[in-house]
Amino acid sequence: MNDKGMTIGQLQALIAVGEGQKLEFKRSGVAHLGREICAFANSLGGRILIGVDDSGKLYPPKQLNILRSKIQSIARNLDPPIMVECSEAVGVLVVTVPESRHKPHSVSGKFYLREGASCQLMNRDEIRDFFYREGLVYFDEKGNERFSWPDDFNDEAFTVFLEMSRITPALPAEVTLRNLGLLKHNTMSYAGSLLFSRQGSLFVPGATVNCCLFQGSTTTRVLDQKIFDADLFTNYHTAINYLIAHLNTAYEIGVERREQLEIPEGSLREALLNAMAHRDYRKAGDLQVHILQDRVEIINPGGLVGGMSMEKLGTVSLPRNPLLFGMMHRMGLVEKIGSGLKRISDMCREREMPGPEIEADSEWFRIVFSRKMDGSEKEFGKEFGKEFGKHGNADSGQTFKNTWYDHLRVSFGA
Repeated sequence: MNDKGMTIGQLQALIAVGEGQKLEFKRSGVAHLGREICAFANSLGGRILIGVDDSGKLYPPKQLNILRSKIQSIARNLDPPIMVECSEAVGVLVVTVPESRHKPHSVSGKFYLREGASCQLMNRDEIRDFFYREGLVYFDEKGNERFSWPDDFNDEAFTVFLEMSRITPALPAEVTLRNLGLLKHNTMSYAGSLLFSRQGSLFVPGATVNCCLFQGSTTTRVLDQKIFDADLFTNYHTAINYLIAHLNTAYEIGVERREQLEIPEGSLREALLNAMAHRDYRKAGDLQVHILQDRVEIINPGGLVGGMSMEKLGTVSLPRNPLLFGMMHRMGLVEKIGSGLKRISDMCREREMPGPEIEADSEWFRIVFSRKMDGSEKEFGKEFGKEFGKHGNADSGQTFKNTWYDHLRVSFGA
């Protein structure tokens, strides 16, 4: 934002927009300017027009050089300090505050956020949420007091993890977990709780995957539902097979019969893994998989992680849960280069179908795949999907027996 050379017309146009998320009017002086600079820096940045009152009338300040010096001093006294730009526009002093890369900032020990046209003092809970949202504290690294080590430890899930990660099982589990940063002072991290519990929701309320088949193109009538509540990898594998069982499969007859799911299976796997890796596990809501007549939706709580925008999606990797993400990378489930969404789009393009639609706000992230409804002859489900339906019950919360882990190892070549 460069305001040098701003004309009276440009200034009037800016004032006409009125005060808001990124613009503040100040008739004179520097009273409360510290908290206003702090709030802009902690939010999206913005401009403060000194010499403009709330009605938009101009009151050009005098002694601009002294005023500039005071403003720079205020900005330097924030913790941590911040650099602001002061420029003159037709007698009005324009203070440009960038969105900081070193959040959070405080003034006199207090933290402020810009909300609409006002600066809000953050309370304790808001400060905590701010730290999580900006990626300054990671929930998955915290110790989980609900998880009792070693009583709640799932040895079968750990064996699958070792094989997929190509880690030698020679060392005791406790030593390996400590070396990986998953176990500290005999307390399992939230990441470890997700990976190595028998029933994830007992230790992380948001650990379940809720799969629903709906009639038609609305979520009014549920035809079938399964809630998967085991360790993270089992939840992923069973949710994928639920999708396979309830989506159409086309068979191409040639030298060899070739099966093709109506939506590329690889795209569905990438989308589900992305949701499991990046969801906000502080929120108790399920990760939701919806199958409707015209689309498939994968919805996870948490919205975009701090520092991420819709424009950056698919180009950079900013994990909300870096410890969990690192373990999933070791298992060969995810890449560390932020290329998952690009691969999803590429796989859809190869099948000559539209890429998924992505919607995100501060609370939810949704990826939506369109289903082809062209009336061609398709066979519903696969033999494994039919067999799979016998093993889970949404009402009882029943999960697979330990023998299921043998199937996981074989399926993934671990």
